[in-house]
Amino acid sequence: MIACLRLFTALCLAALLAACASSPSSSLGELPRTPDASIEQLLEQATTSKTPEEAALLRLSAADLAYQQKDNVRAAHILEQVPVEQLKPAQQIFASTLSAELAMSRNQPKAALTALSHPSLARLGELPDEQQRRTRSVQAKVLEANGQSLAAAQARVDLAPLLSGNAASDNQNAIWNLVAALPSDQLQSASTGDSTLAGWASLALAVKNAGTLEQQQVAIETWRGQHPEHPAALQLPLALVKLKEMASQPLTKIALLLPQEGQLAGVARALRDGFMAAHFQAQQAGQKPPAVEVFDSSRITSLDDFYRQAQAAGVQLVVGPLEKPLVKQLAARPQLPITTLALNYSDAGQSGPAQLFQFGLAAEDEAREVSRRAHADGMVRAVALVPRGEWGDRVLKAFRQDWEAKGGTLLAAEHVDQPVALAQQIADLFQLRQSEGRAKSLQNTVGGNVSAQPSRRQDIDFIFLAATPQQGQQIKPTLNFQYAGDVPVYATSHLYSASGDVNQYNDMNGIRFCETPWLLDTNNALRQQVVSQWPQANGSLGRLYAMGIDAYSLAPRLGQLKALPDNRIEGFSGSLSMNPKQRIERQLPWAEFSGGQIVRLPDTPR
Repeated sequence: MIACLRLFTALCLAALLAACASSPSSSLGELPRTPDASIEQLLEQATTSKTPEEAALLRLSAADLAYQQKDNVRAAHILEQVPVEQLKPAQQIFASTLSAELAMSRNQPKAALTALSHPSLARLGELPDEQQRRTRSVQAKVLEANGQSLAAAQARVDLAPLLSGNAASDNQNAIWNLVAALPSDQLQSASTGDSTLAGWASLALAVKNAGTLEQQQVAIETWRGQHPEHPAALQLPLALVKLKEMASQPLTKIALLLPQEGQLAGVARALRDGFMAAHFQAQQAGQKPPAVEVFDSSRITSLDDFYRQAQAAGVQLVVGPLEKPLVKQLAARPQLPITTLALNYSDAGQSGPAQLFQFGLAAEDEAREVSRRAHADGMVRAVALVPRGEWGDRVLKAFRQDWEAKGGTLLAAEHVDQPVALAQQIADLFQLRQSEGRAKSLQNTVGGNVSAQPSRRQDIDFIFLAATPQQGQQIKPTLNFQYAGDVPVYATSHLYSASGDVNQYNDMNGIRFCETPWLLDTNNALRQQVVSQWPQANGSLGRLYAMGIDAYSLAPRLGQLKALPDNRIEGFSGSLSMNPKQRIERQLPWAEFSGGQIVRLPDTPR
């Protein structure tokens, strides 16, 4: 009986070994496979294996089985026991792939990229399709997570011939999403040649360079005629199919819903005038713009009644309302009868129905813009000066979240309130009183007068500033007085009055600030036309005229931005894109106060 059991055990172990390897290859080596055995059985057999290669194969299988069972900690522990450099190329590829998958599960994309840089991956094309699919899939994900979009797209192009059915379609859409997100200069350089990836890049460039939905359709069909055998020509990505559907349903009538009475009437008037100026320019250019009917939101007693009235009038899109309470009401509804572009934002945590889009001059956008610019400039450690109150809290929160997500550190923050307290607040930020205290202590110790100039803390790279022009006039001189005049200051647009006041600009010399293209780029023909009719649009009120013009530009392209979330509209209030919550976000150009003038700075790299 005992002899029979021994024979049975030996047969089982032999079967395990046989199940752990694919067909042998003299140069590549055997690939491990997950056998019909437990992790414990595999590890036990590895300890009694006759050769190191057998032991390594069994441990690789055990690590992979643990990963498939989502026991990632155990998988990593087992994989650490495998001498990767002693393996043959196929096994090294397998181990590197598993190591990358485990690193991604720990949200460590850089470690995953290192794992996939092993020299053995040069022979990936010699492996069976199943292993190629697995490795190329994780390659694409790792490259994308490391910001290497073009390389990730190439990995997916290499993966495509190995896929079929839904997996092939999903990969096709993923390639498009990657190339569509690339800036035009990268697409231009990648579109040369006759490779499959070059075809993808030229398609993305054609769509990006076309403005309207109709122009995009012409660009897509022209490209298909030039690349009839390209995978994207044979099966358009889903996002482009959606664009085609939108182009077949042109926008013919808009309801402009703004208050004509009350506290927001002046703001609404600037928005309306900007919106209608863009509408008239489109007519003058020979386009066929949608009809616009204006409704007074200050007289609305029921949103349901308004939408019924708008539907009866043939309205396809509502632009407005401006009042935040009305926007919050719309965001709380499960759906809307007509697609709506609100000109304000609901509360941050409020999602809203699929038919609701939101656009405004959000201060949070500018806080994120400061974070983006400072990060691009190599800054790491920040302090903040923001106004006291709810507005300042929102701006500070947006800056902190974006800055820390980029790996930056916010060392301290002060809420500016009364001018008399400003010097003390800045001294606290820069720990000047501690320096003065050390000097006084030294003087008491040695006796007599000790000549010592207070010194500020040296670990601050820059100041994030959200303040009015009047506050800015006080803050910059105070920084100079408090030995911190050399610390870079990055500010939101609220600092800029656009008044042309040289003395005010001199008081803020050296401060960098983000601002709307409307106030920085003054040579645009439409801007000059608007300013000639409404001179107030030349000053800070011009931001509202710019927003009205941009609302008109957004109106027919909401579906386009939703289908192609990496597309942008270069507007007067900023470079506009749509986030997953269907809120329009702005990126802004930069300028600096210098010698009583405003000097435009190079744009932040995207």
